[in-house]
Amino acid sequence: MRIGALLGSVVLTLVIGLVSPSAAARAADVPAVGAKTAYMVDSAGTIHFAKRQTRRVPVASLVKVMTAYVVLREAQLGERIEVTAADVRYAASNGATTAALAKGERLTVRDLLYGLMLPSGADAANALARRYGPGKTAFVAKMNATARRLGLNDTRYTNADGLPSPSGAYSTAVDQVKLAKIALEDDTFRTIVSREVHKVARSSLQRAHTWRNTNKLLQSADGVLGVKTGYTSAAGFCLLFAGERGGRRVIGVLLGDQDARRFSTAERLLDHAGEQIAGS
Repeated sequence: MRIGALLGSVVLTLVIGLVSPSAAARAADVPAVGAKTAYMVDSAGTIHFAKRQTRRVPVASLVKVMTAYVVLREAQLGERIEVTAADVRYAASNGATTAALAKGERLTVRDLLYGLMLPSGADAANALARRYGPGKTAFVAKMNATARRLGLNDTRYTNADGLPSPSGAYSTAVDQVKLAKIALEDDTFRTIVSREVHKVARSSLQRAHTWRNTNKLLQSADGVLGVKTGYTSAAGFCLLFAGERGGRRVIGVLLGDQDARRFSTAERLLDHAGEQIAGS
């Protein structure tokens, strides 16, 4: 009995010795994440958080990141697109968030991208998809072809805005972070998603607009680059976010979370990544 107890004590000592105090402290400091799925990685490839990151789920308006990416590959930013009654009606009839566009306005692609990404306008999404499909069906086909080309093999799009559809769109936390990493390499995209407010001056071609970014993380945390919020009843509250920490770009996503909690959780996750980078 004494020998067994002695051996057990030795084994326990060896096991404890395998875990350094600093590693144990870092593990204890990982923020609690209530989102159904989540993932966060930095530009060096270090994974700082993962929770059911390969589960296929709806991602609501995070879909608009791919919409913007496809448009930026094809469009001239100064080109003007006329808003139709169908664009306005589509957003209104589906109870979607809008950029308050009006029939007959002719806005530049650049401004429509702001209307797409800051207030999350489904009317802007409809106008852009209609022009650069051309037609919504062709545009969604481009979105899915781009997803395959980028290696987003667990992502499927059914529209350009993220509204629920009978055929069922989905993605994963891993795929959303991959897409954000690629999209943020585009200077125009990065400028748009990091802007808190964008104003369009009234002219003979358009009404005046003031669009405010729905991403509250831009106001509450330092070094934040964007990226996009989303919500549907099926997807819950979602947040795709990015920030600079310790000389690295950190990108993360929270899917199926609560409204205010997603922003506070994202801020804690960014700080956690910063601490890990500083200690590496």
